[in-house]
Amino acid sequence: MTLRTLTPLLVSLLTGTPEALAQPAQKPAAQSPSTVQGIAPLPGQPNLLASGVPEIPPELRKRVLQYLEARSANLMDVSRDGKQVLISTRFADTNQLHVVEQPMGARFQLTFTPEPINTASFHPNDPNTVFFMQDVGGGEFFQVYRLDRRNGRSELLTDGKSRHEVLSISEDGRWLAYSGTGRNGKDTDVYLAPTENPKQARRLTESEGTWYPGDFSRDGSRLLITQYRAADDSDLHVVDVKTGERRQLTPKEGKGSLDGAVLTPDGKSAYVVTDRYSDFSELYKLELDKVPYTSAPPSLTKSIRWNVEGIALSDDGKTLAVNTNEDGYSRLYLLDTKRGSLTPVELPRGVMARFGFPRGRSDVLFYGISTSKSPVDVYLLDLRTKKSTRWTRSEVGGLDTDTFVEPELVRYKSKDGVEVPAFLYLPRERKGKVPVVTIFHGGPEGQSRPYLSTFTQYLAVEMGMAVLVPNVRGSDGYGKAFRAMDDGVKREQSLADIGATLDYIASRSELDASRVGVYGGSYGGYMVLASATFFPERFKAAVDVVGISSLPTFLQNTQAYRRDLRRAEYGDERDPEVRKVQERISPLNSVERIKAALFVQQGANDPRVPQSEAEQIVKAVRARGADVWYMLALDEGHGFGKKPNKDTITMATFLFLEKHLGSPAGTSTGSIK
Repeated sequence: MTLRTLTPLLVSLLTGTPEALAQPAQKPAAQSPSTVQGIAPLPGQPNLLASGVPEIPPELRKRVLQYLEARSANLMDVSRDGKQVLISTRFADTNQLHVVEQPMGARFQLTFTPEPINTASFHPNDPNTVFFMQDVGGGEFFQVYRLDRRNGRSELLTDGKSRHEVLSISEDGRWLAYSGTGRNGKDTDVYLAPTENPKQARRLTESEGTWYPGDFSRDGSRLLITQYRAADDSDLHVVDVKTGERRQLTPKEGKGSLDGAVLTPDGKSAYVVTDRYSDFSELYKLELDKVPYTSAPPSLTKSIRWNVEGIALSDDGKTLAVNTNEDGYSRLYLLDTKRGSLTPVELPRGVMARFGFPRGRSDVLFYGISTSKSPVDVYLLDLRTKKSTRWTRSEVGGLDTDTFVEPELVRYKSKDGVEVPAFLYLPRERKGKVPVVTIFHGGPEGQSRPYLSTFTQYLAVEMGMAVLVPNVRGSDGYGKAFRAMDDGVKREQSLADIGATLDYIASRSELDASRVGVYGGSYGGYMVLASATFFPERFKAAVDVVGISSLPTFLQNTQAYRRDLRRAEYGDERDPEVRKVQERISPLNSVERIKAALFVQQGANDPRVPQSEAEQIVKAVRARGADVWYMLALDEGHGFGKKPNKDTITMATFLFLEKHLGSPAGTSTGSIK
């Protein structure tokens, strides 16, 4: 079985020169890469531009670098015999593919390219052949490549210009499936290609919307396909690989999420994770000859009142690994598919990443997991003994992780009776009230969880600041009713959760409500700007990372393949009544209210939140005479994947927060003039 991810939204080569890589669609030539006045490249970093950002003190740079040297070992795949583990990790500037052949063994690097690789799979019958995806400059126009480990060469398999995602390879190794926008640049179809001649791909779907490949039947004759409309609206189909005939397995009436689906070894049933029949995502078994069901099938996880996030089926079909998200922490259960009994398994207390059985074994399960004090590493679970063996130990810059802070899980009330869960990191050494940095997640249907963030740990351990990480209404992980509370025009109501967060800070005797900063990326960047705009007296500093400054302009300018997906979440800006609300809650339209110091960070190749969103807010705030720090990475997209860029931007963020929030005595990162 192929490795499973915790969410269907998880999306994420040549061992030669960058010129050989497939290029994404390029922006029209312009005299300047930015419309912001005074922006210029940093010394020694021509791809990182800055405006209004002071020089980083050497003492700050020296200490932060240790935190920035933390690595992770992200599980990509496992060979059929379980003796080779494919991981993505970073030893230079970007994540590259490595192989580990024994517990705590050496990591043998397979790819050496300037762009990160975070999606890859072995050929089921030949671990010397690896299929992977990679983009250029963060533009997310991913291409599919085939690496031959015998000679170290990689071959481009796709068109070099369309966006591709989600790799799936049949159990017998004959078929490769992936999705792509090659037909019209807007709709995402499923492509199928023989692995012996993968450039001869054909479309299995030619329909409007977004379609992703899933699990193949054991004989490779059928393929599960997901039709994705939104986080709360997906359908499952099965397609005949030979004829292309497609049959819908989920009901045509109603809607629900789809968080995992695998076929049984005989191909007669499918295990499906969905919230269609419940407030939480639960596990069901669908017998294909009984589809469509006239009523809800029995839930196999009814006893667990939390979301099932992912599943993996053993080679013999007798054991199903079931991962759940329980108040942000991962739990693993083993389901006996014959008896239906669930057995919990002890794991490190943290957040699971990918996990799966080797294709040819049923006695071991490989999984990746991160805790609040350790990065993602790979473990092997022996199903007979229920004991885990660690396969990788990623470095954390030589730091003593025992000094890191464990978060406290807290809850507080907002308007309309909504309860907001949050993780609070308190510095151990405190003298009086400490400043607070609030971090909002992206999505919007994301979730903040207790995995290792060296950014958070640096704030708490080195700068003596508290960090509060809330899951406001609209977050995933707490049921579909909670997730839907900010959909469309209801987003205006969700802004009350910012006020509730501030009230909670004021209620804690350890926290200084007069020194509060806010940080967030993507939709979290919108929440940063909304915080500074609609609660201007209560925030001192705001850091917006690839964030939305205007909902209508964001929806108009995001990539075409994403626009309808985002309208399902934010509302359709073409509807006058919807647009009125969007305009009212867009920070760009109320910049005169912003009093907090502002730092905006952006990737020039961002296909999700375009560069224009960052620059229009920078220029609008500066037009009022206020100072704004701005950094633009020319070789990045929706976030920062290259170490030199990320390092400098992170250091500048710490400098900014210390300048405007201050730090308790004895924990200063460097003098600020």
